[in-house]
Amino acid sequence: MEPVTVNLKQIGEDNFLDAFNLKLADGQEAFVSHPVRSLAQAYVYRNQCTPFGIYHGEKMVGYVMVICDYDIHEYNIWHMMIDCAEQGRGYGKAALKEVLEYIKRKPFGDFDRVSLTCNKENTAALALYRSMGFEPTGSEDEDEAELALTL
Repeated sequence: MEPVTVNLKQIGEDNFLDAFNLKLADGQEAFVSHPVRSLAQAYVYRNQCTPFGIYHGEKMVGYVMVICDYDIHEYNIWHMMIDCAEQGRGYGKAALKEVLEYIKRKPFGDFDRVSLTCNKENTAALALYRSMGFEPTGSEDEDEAELALTL
């Protein structure tokens, strides 16, 4: 099977409505926030984050936000999601690779640690993150577990 390719395009006035139209599968609302909420956070933290549409060709198939936590000197991956109609095609793994390449360019500071949180019931996402080198840190908050890797 040929590897899937995606690219990241920063969310702006030309594509934010496409992000609003992304849909989660039934039951996934417990796992990830919808891009509407995430884009509000991106606005508030605009000096330390970048929201991206995940594109396969010209079609937005998902959303992800990268934020820099200056307090603990690390990058965080927030709210990554693939539209329910596009799941199971390898877009999540391809997008995560692109996100890590973006972070390696140190857009907000020279930090090597990347962390994210994931609902402990979201077995598909946990498997994806672990396959990409993320390891549980032992830090948990209610139903979320933190995973991290060092670039």
